[in-house]
Amino acid sequence: MSNPKYLGMNKNSGTAIEDFDHIRQSVSNILNTPAGSRVMRRNYGSLLSSLIDQPQNDALRLQMMAICYTALLHWEPRISLTAITFDTDYTGKMVVELTGNRRDTASDFSLNIPVS
Repeated sequence: MSNPKYLGMNKNSGTAIEDFDHIRQSVSNILNTPAGSRVMRRNYGSLLSSLIDQPQNDALRLQMMAICYTALLHWEPRISLTAITFDTDYTGKMVVELTGNRRDTASDFSLNIPVS
């Protein structure tokens, strides 16, 4: 039986989550929380919400990569990113695809985070 390093609660079901699921939920929360929206932690989150309704072009993708990297570098010390890409569909929804490694176990990971 292994001992989990990170324990938390699933924000949707209330069930216990641990390790990588905890990191996945944290990354999603950081990227989908508008910076300045938390009362006692104004810097928490990312600026992705400020890019809503912008034309989807190479300049926007570069801005989104910089915003994601900066927010996760500051708020999620358990991971190190190696690549950030975006996938879009015909409705305009985006999914951020993150790859990197966990700093505690040096294991590689890949995440797909829907941007709301």
